[in-house]
Amino acid sequence: MHATLPLLEATTFPALHRGALTTLQVNLGYRCNQTCVHCHVNAGPNRTEMMDDAHLDLVVDVLRARSIGVLDLTGGAPELNEGFRHLVRRARALGVHVMDRCNLTILFEPGQEDLAEFLAGQQVEVVASLPCYSLDNVDKQRGKGVFDKSIAALQKLNALGYGQPGSGLRLSLVYNPQGPSLPPEQGALQADYKRELKAHFGIDFNELFVITNMPIQRFGSMLVSKGQFHSYMQLLRSSFTENNHAAVMCRNLISVDWQGHLYDCDFNQQLGLPLPAAEGLPFKPRPHLADLLEQDPAGLPVRIADHCFGCTAGQGSSCGGALKA
Repeated sequence: MHATLPLLEATTFPALHRGALTTLQVNLGYRCNQTCVHCHVNAGPNRTEMMDDAHLDLVVDVLRARSIGVLDLTGGAPELNEGFRHLVRRARALGVHVMDRCNLTILFEPGQEDLAEFLAGQQVEVVASLPCYSLDNVDKQRGKGVFDKSIAALQKLNALGYGQPGSGLRLSLVYNPQGPSLPPEQGALQADYKRELKAHFGIDFNELFVITNMPIQRFGSMLVSKGQFHSYMQLLRSSFTENNHAAVMCRNLISVDWQGHLYDCDFNQQLGLPLPAAEGLPFKPRPHLADLLEQDPAGLPVRIADHCFGCTAGQGSSCGGALKA
């Protein structure tokens, strides 16, 4: 694995400061039942890092203390954490909107046979990875057989009411490009997805999130190996859009790793760039969930590096898809 942080630290990206905290994005662990080429977390079946019960309890305490409205659960496959369902129930009891970043094939893993029903019962928003609506492209990026399982999972979610008008059960899909290019315009691609998935598989969903691949971890290392890293970075820098700068997700979201440490975003988490402190604020050099019980992060500077251009390039990119600044 090639280290990409040394290639990203020197940057001309404009400074940012945090606003009100509205979303807590928690990585429940790096274990996953898939190994995807574009994965910026380097997750896989052999990873053992998982958030423990004490930190799961702390997540709930922070949601309550800071009156945070959205809990965004990610991984790896977040559902593989044994405390996943208990955390979801407790967050929903607080009235928090819960999002599950689901790879779809997890619905067919041993012990997860009733996962779809659980998510529907708790009214969890499912954000599902589906990098294309064709078999060849999906299996190339995510592994042989993944497309068929993904389609079966989407059909199962639809049968439970996900993506259906009036159900209140939101189903969003996620698209990542397969190589070092910017994703196509989100609205047009969403229309293609809706048409093709409905025509061929009878599948409905609410929204497509188009996300730019970040030049870090597994994807960044692949770019370095192929001699494409610098050209991809030039593409991201040259596509900077000023209007996206104020709308980036790190202004209102905090990312939490499996040990409870805080970061401006999931990408900074994977680069080991913790939430920075500002003069006069009592945050520690490596802030932790416990610090949020007493301290409001509003006004803190955001830790930036060259990969931040990935969030502002073209139509912009965030965990919620293209930016709508």
